[in-house]
Amino acid sequence: MLDVNPDTVCRLIALAQVFHAKEAVVIPEEPTSPSDDWAMQVLADHADDEVFIEFKSIVDDLEPDQQQQVVALLWLGRGDGTLEEWPELLEQAQDDWNPNTAEYLIAHPFLADHLREALDMQGYVCE
Repeated sequence: MLDVNPDTVCRLIALAQVFHAKEAVVIPEEPTSPSDDWAMQVLADHADDEVFIEFKSIVDDLEPDQQQQVVALLWLGRGDGTLEEWPELLEQAQDDWNPNTAEYLIAHPFLADHLREALDMQGYVCE
């Protein structure tokens, strides 16, 4: 079902946990206005963060369709759809794709939990 390596997703989970455990990281759940590029603004302070750099490098090295699958996993894990709706989640991720996938993903404070939940639903376990 997944074209992205589950081990890669597990590494992203581990990095997201470390990144979000830092006290200085404060990421709003919602932007203050629709025109705010809130994810980019928040992450600008972390451009030299080694964990973020590795996270971004891994995501950027994925093919666009694999990046879209990781985004769809985020959505699946946070309850935006069911496993039966996986094709629709993938289609939406394809429609919404842009080159800032890493920034979009890491801007979600519960990214690690959502990805872990989605992998579990897909039958994968991080070791």
